[in-house]
This record gives sequence, C-alpha cells and structure tokens, in this order.
Amino acid sequence: MRLDDYRTSDNVGDQRGQSFGGGGGFGGGGGIFGLLFGLVASRFGIGGIIVLGIGAMLLGFNPLGGGGSGLVSQAPHTQTGGKSAAEACAVDAESRFSCQVLASTEDTWTKVFAEQGQRYTPAGFIFYDERGSSGCGAAQSAMGPFYCPTDNRIYLSPSFYGELRNRFGAAGDFAQAYVIAHEVGHHIQRLAGTLDEARAMQARASAAEGNAVQVRVELQADCYAGVWAARNKDRLEPGDVEEGMRAAEAIGDDTLQKQTQGRVAPESFTHGTSAQRMAWLRRGLESGDPAQCDSFKGAI
Repeated sequence: MRLDDYRTSDNVGDQRGQSFGGGGGFGGGGGIFGLLFGLVASRFGIGGIIVLGIGAMLLGFNPLGGGGSGLVSQAPHTQTGGKSAAEACAVDAESRFSCQVLASTEDTWTKVFAEQGQRYTPAGFIFYDERGSSGCGAAQSAMGPFYCPTDNRIYLSPSFYGELRNRFGAAGDFAQAYVIAHEVGHHIQRLAGTLDEARAMQARASAAEGNAVQVRVELQADCYAGVWAARNKDRLEPGDVEEGMRAAEAIGDDTLQKQTQGRVAPESFTHGTSAQRMAWLRRGLESGDPAQCDSFKGAI
C-alpha cells in the first residue's frame, strides 16, 4: 500500500517504555477475560476482545451470557507518555506506517460523514509494549489490537504485526492496515450508536445469542475496513487485496478453533467464520458504501 507520502496522524499517544503493574487484566484474574481470549485464540479476531469483549464488559454486561459483569464503573486515567504524536510515529517504520494508515482513515471517514451532513470525530490511537493502560482497564500484548469505547482510543502493541506474519501467515502492509481500519470500524460503530444498540441486545440475550450479536458487530467492522480501502484504491498495490483476504481468513473463528482446540463450536463464535470475514471485507471493498455494511439485517 502506497502511503510513503501520506501525513501521520496527530491523534497518537505512546506508552512504550513506561512501566505498568501486573494484574489480571479486565476484572482481574482470568474469569470471563481468560475465557473470551480462549475462544478467539487470544487475538483480534482482529481486535478480538474489542468492543463487546472489553467494551461490553466495561459497560456492564457479559458478552458470553446475560446479566451484568460489574467490572469497571469508572474509566481509569489513561497514561500516554511524554512523546508527541510526531515522536511516537517516528519510532520505527511500522509506527510511521500505522500513523499514516490512521491519518488516511481520518481523512476518508471525514469525507464519508460529510456526505451525510455529519462531522467525524477521529479516534485516538495508543502504542504500547507488553503492558499498557486503557480507559477499559489494563492492556496486554496478548490481547491483540483493540478499541476501547470508553476513551474512544485504539490500542496496539506493534509486536502484533510480527504475530500476524509469523503465526497467522498474513504478511504485508495491507494486512497491517486492515488491522487498524477494522478497529476504526468499531469507532464508527460507537459514533453511530451501533455499540449501544448491540449492548442492549446482549443484555437480554442468552450466551449463544450474545455471541451472535458480537459476530455481527465484528463483521460490520470488517466491512467498514473494506469501505476505507475502496475509497483509497489509488493507494493500493497489486496483491494488497489478497493480503487482506488472507488476514481475514486466518482470524476466522472456525480457523482459530481448529488450530487451538481441534474442533469447531459455532455457538461460541464471536467474530465470524473465515468465509464470513472475507465476504464482509469484500463487500466493503466492492461497494465503497458504508450503507452496504448493515450486518444486523438478514443472514450473514
């Protein structure tokens, strides 16, 4: 993907090099946190735990079943370190590319929102190492990238890019860009009120039904990532779309479950199958229209 001449985002903070305490992550000590990551092989399904993993628990309900989780009632202060956005983006080539992708999503969604007579408010973006701190609680690199709806920030440990290449076999700069564009997709959902609606559905749902809602949330974010790419076709290079599809295939629930537990349990899916993820990414890529991304209507 050609972004060498693109600006870097100003909405970036950096927690790398800072010291954060241990602890059991969200809610402390395993529990639903550990279970949720087990279902998605501790990864993003991209962003994996995301919104309805982290965010929904934070907002007071259990994405794996009915009732409130009682985890976090007030967002902790999120430390962003002393680096400016420009300094954070200049740490290395991967940091710079991440910041350029983020800037591209900002410009793209600003135009999309303007077409609808609305104003786009960009998400924040935080780099961190093995451990960090978010408005949703502790951040750990084992979680993969995620979006926290409480502070409207995306959290990413650049080490995930290596895992994307080496574990998931999804190398390439567009695969990395897809990760960020997917998380921005969750921010779009936050702005649109979709996450609040999903929360309401999950609050009265069974475990399987709640998982099904989360799958639709994730597939819509995949579609939004495709919309961003479609509106930047002049920046795409040969093979980029294939890189994105390989990434989407690699992090489907069925593929991950086969790899980690040798069997597939559809009722526990939280992000969609490989085929679904590729299909919704492709839908966004082919249409370039966010209105085509309504994964909450009809079959998926």
